[in-house]
Amino acid sequence: MPAERLLPSDEAAAVVELARDVALRELAPQAAAAEEAGRFPREVFRRLGALGLLAMPYPEELGGGGLPYEVYLQALEELGGAWASVGVGVSVHVMSCWPLATWGDEAQRERWLPALLAGDLLGAYCLSEADAGSDPAAMRARARPDGDGYLLSGAKAWVTHGGEADFYTLFARTSDERSRGVSCFLVPADAPGLAAQSPERKMGLTGSTTATIALDDVPVGAQRRIGAEGDGLAIALQALDSGRLGIAAVAVGLAQTALDHAVAYARERRTFGKAIIDHQGLGFLLADMAAAVASARAAMLDAARRRDRGLPFSKQASIAKLVATDAAMKVTTDAVQVLGGVGYTKELPVERLMREAKVMQIFEGTNQIQRLVIARQLARER
Repeated sequence: MPAERLLPSDEAAAVVELARDVALRELAPQAAAAEEAGRFPREVFRRLGALGLLAMPYPEELGGGGLPYEVYLQALEELGGAWASVGVGVSVHVMSCWPLATWGDEAQRERWLPALLAGDLLGAYCLSEADAGSDPAAMRARARPDGDGYLLSGAKAWVTHGGEADFYTLFARTSDERSRGVSCFLVPADAPGLAAQSPERKMGLTGSTTATIALDDVPVGAQRRIGAEGDGLAIALQALDSGRLGIAAVAVGLAQTALDHAVAYARERRTFGKAIIDHQGLGFLLADMAAAVASARAAMLDAARRRDRGLPFSKQASIAKLVATDAAMKVTTDAVQVLGGVGYTKELPVERLMREAKVMQIFEGTNQIQRLVIARQLARER
């Protein structure tokens, strides 16, 4: 059942309707088989790029769609609800373009951004390391000066699209200063010395490749540094605020799909002479699931609208990510319970949705980190 949308314009409604149509007709029919096979959907991203769905929140003068973030997120919710690996991939790609679009100079944007926004090139975001996940300032990957550029060494962990991406927005240390010692680089996937290790074997999102990227003196020209030396951590954290909203949107889509399956089953399944949705115990469970989905969507859109108005939204982004991903975990788990034995099998997708929901509480900053961010901002406000 499509979510009721309150969109700011007919153009926005058309974009979300396009995303819904692609989700239902092209993504949903192939999601289960692709996830079962662990098949990376590269052609899907090319298709979405051709439709303009990878460029939605960027300005038209940069080759983007010029759409408000609240519209982009509602379109992303449709994509993620049909196939979470694709929704996460779109969010990661959009976040990977953000440093170049926002901090890059005019020459950098003109040279690289059009192909990225068009989907001709697929992006990945390299921030985390094995010992520097929730604490990115502890990263050890290095960018050493070398002539008119740098040599990158070390390893970046948990890279979505690792080994499949065409470019990496990568953060490495250019000095030992903790908060001002990190810089941002746009690194092509075919750079000498850059290699993706074997993909991680995951419990969910198996169509979304995740791998460690090893850096063995990778040469990167100074023209590929985004922003000044030492700006990297600020760039990374700003990008994550928007990226967290993307994950919130995918989580809301996932939860909505699980709710839809649970309601459809509860209307059809009969016990003791009536549909199980008419039994108060189950009806109340479904009501709580619907309330969780609606609350998560409201939190996401509140943060997006603040972002669109140019207001601070970091706290609201963390709230949205926390609320939406916790809701997705609960709603998908409850959907399996509603379907009973068949919910525990692969005949219906709710067991897959439950497995996919779990990681959303972990990446783009664990939900424990989101609570820390929220608490710190509350302390500053007071």
